[in-house]
Amino acid sequence: MFKSMKIPRKLALSFLIICISAAAMMGVFFTNITAIRHASDGNNLSQGIHAKALTLETSLLRQNSQMRGFLVTADPTYLKSYTEAQGDYDAASEELETLLTQPELHAALLKSRAATLDWRKAWGDRLIDLVKAGERERAEAEVRAAGKAVLTTAAVLPLRDIRDAEIALIEKNSASQQSAIAAAVTVLVIGGMALIAIAVTLAFVLSRLIAQPVSRLTKTMADLAAGKNDLSVPDLDRSDELGDMARAVLVFRDAAVAKEAADRGAARAEAEQQMVVDTVSLHLSEVAEGNLTAEITRDFPSTYAAVKTNFNAAVVALRDLISSVRESTTSIRTGSVEIAQASEDLARRTESNASNLEETSAAVVQMDGRLKNTAEAANRTAERANGTMATVAEGRSTADEAVEAMSRVSDSAKGIDSVIEGLDKIAFQTRVLAMNAAVEAGRAGDAGRGFAVVADLVSALAMRAEEEAGRARDQLSATQTDIVTAVEAVHKVDAALADITAGVSDVNELLGAIATDNQTQSSAITQISAAISTMDHATQQNAAMVEETSAAARSLATEVNLLSEHAARFNVGGPVKAVPNASQARFSGPVKQLPAAAVAKLVRPDAGADDWQSF
Repeated sequence: MFKSMKIPRKLALSFLIICISAAAMMGVFFTNITAIRHASDGNNLSQGIHAKALTLETSLLRQNSQMRGFLVTADPTYLKSYTEAQGDYDAASEELETLLTQPELHAALLKSRAATLDWRKAWGDRLIDLVKAGERERAEAEVRAAGKAVLTTAAVLPLRDIRDAEIALIEKNSASQQSAIAAAVTVLVIGGMALIAIAVTLAFVLSRLIAQPVSRLTKTMADLAAGKNDLSVPDLDRSDELGDMARAVLVFRDAAVAKEAADRGAARAEAEQQMVVDTVSLHLSEVAEGNLTAEITRDFPSTYAAVKTNFNAAVVALRDLISSVRESTTSIRTGSVEIAQASEDLARRTESNASNLEETSAAVVQMDGRLKNTAEAANRTAERANGTMATVAEGRSTADEAVEAMSRVSDSAKGIDSVIEGLDKIAFQTRVLAMNAAVEAGRAGDAGRGFAVVADLVSALAMRAEEEAGRARDQLSATQTDIVTAVEAVHKVDAALADITAGVSDVNELLGAIATDNQTQSSAITQISAAISTMDHATQQNAAMVEETSAAARSLATEVNLLSEHAARFNVGGPVKAVPNASQARFSGPVKQLPAAAVAKLVRPDAGADDWQSF
């Protein structure tokens, strides 16, 4: 059926098949590119919302930790950081509200904002005002009594719901993007190969149906020109223009046979025949060399008029065919270049997204390291506080021992007082005895004078003993007074150490809470970093697949240029459009070329090239 069709219909049907195939391939490819672009835009929006929600959560945790630090140390640096965290939260909250379009996520943001304002009013700002007013102990006592009520959990949980929703949406868009990219690459590769196969097949078929019969007719005419009239004319059963030419050649052969049978006829008929054969042979040679404008303009005798008409019709049909091939290759090349440009644009966007994700991941890792360092510093501070408490406990123990020693000294002083009192009584009795001795000595007269002197000396010694006992008692009383004062001072030191122990214990509890909060933040940021790394990996995979798509589009453009170069060898008349060479055909856009290895991989894929997850 195809063989019996006229040449214009053959050409029209061939290029209709090529155009339909190319249009279907480009339609599916552009549909997938649109889906990829929508998925990329959705991912960009979700990543922005996720980053803003993470900023809000970090600001909340920062306000909580800086408030606790200000309560513990009253350092203005913590208050400055607390104020900066408030400003960051308010600015990020306003920006995030403009990005959220889903009602449930918008409601979650408003819930978090309301909980944040309530926390500032009930705890953050109020406790800071108490510290500024000099009531730090009261503020610390309220924090210890509040327990978990002072935490920002109510404001953080809605933000985590927003982040979880955006992560799920990012995963969904990434899956859709990867599916669309895989489909686009598959369609482009398979469609391009199919299109090239169709073009090559049609070229081969048309060559067999048109070029080879022309060559056979040329050979037949040459043989006729050489005087071989007993040959058979091929393609007489064809119903197209080439069949008409074959039948015209048959007429020519029959005429030559008739002429030869009639003893070659008259010289004029022979000259006409020679002229026709030479003319047709010359023009067939030009056609075989690619000159499709070689129509016969010379007048033929009426006997050979059909040969001229059929030959010119065949040349016109061939010229129309080659012109259509060149126009179709130009259209296909333009479409493939547009596809390559769209792929390169998508590759640049994907690479930009991958770069932004990589920077975000690095910032999150730095934040995680800083939080871990803060938690370690808080733990070390708590350990130092524990050491201080142990030292204070040892001081209290020493103070208790000092009080006990003072008590023992006081008891010993009381014993000494009893001894002094006994000595005082002995001195009094000695004086009484000395007085009695003096009386007795006076009664004895001269015999008792020596005894009287001794009695006076004993009396003086007793009086001196009484005086010394009085001074000892006074000194002992002063010593007892000093001991009582020292005991009271030691008790005051012990009370002060007890207050220090309580204060250090409270500081230790607050530092432990700060360390716990920092560890919680570090764990959350570690999970966020892992999620961002996963998204970064997926984005880089998408970029690699888009580059493969671009390489496939360039490969298609290269093959189309080769086909165009083959078609350009024919002279079809009219203005000749410049055909770009192979290096220009790779890509005419403003973006960079992919490596040749990538193009070769798409043109000649390996056995495992279908596994896109291996990127």
